[in-house]
Amino acid sequence: MTPAAWAAAALCTVAVGRAAAAGRRPLSALFGSALCGAAGLAAVALLSPLTGVSLPLNPLTGFAAAVLGLPGVVTLLFLQVLL
Repeated sequence: MTPAAWAAAALCTVAVGRAAAAGRRPLSALFGSALCGAAGLAAVALLSPLTGVSLPLNPLTGFAAAVLGLPGVVTLLFLQVLL
């Protein structure tokens, strides 16, 4: 990965961490978001034979699922369909 990609990943991680820390249970929020993202990624993989849209498991999709959660997976799906 390029230094710009690492910087963007660090910025996203800090932003998500600060947003989770603002709540009552920051670790629960982080783990819940990561779990929803992983479940969304698994659902895309399971439904790919029916829909024809698939997301490969690589560092980018893993980061989007773990750190950004379900909105990250949905964004990746929109980018996959549009591009």
